[in-house]
Amino acid sequence: MSQIKINEPVEITAIGFRKNLAAYPRRMEYRGNTYDFIDAGLRCLVKCSDRIAEVITMSDGVSNYFLRTDSGGKKWILLSIAT
Repeated sequence: MSQIKINEPVEITAIGFRKNLAAYPRRMEYRGNTYDFIDAGLRCLVKCSDRIAEVITMSDGVSNYFLRTDSGGKKWILLSIAT
């Protein structure tokens, strides 16, 4: 498995909700391509001083996408893609 580091902003164009109503990305647009995720992904909260960031691993069935948000889901960064 290879991993490509990206670290660029992306647009999340659709969201879903877990049973506890926590939101997660369902669709992402990156460099003119649309990626539809197949599940709710794995989530990790990271706290540094007074800031909290959320890192989510999502899959489209082919690759894994590592996303970060630190502003309540308003701004998303694509950290890397593992194929």
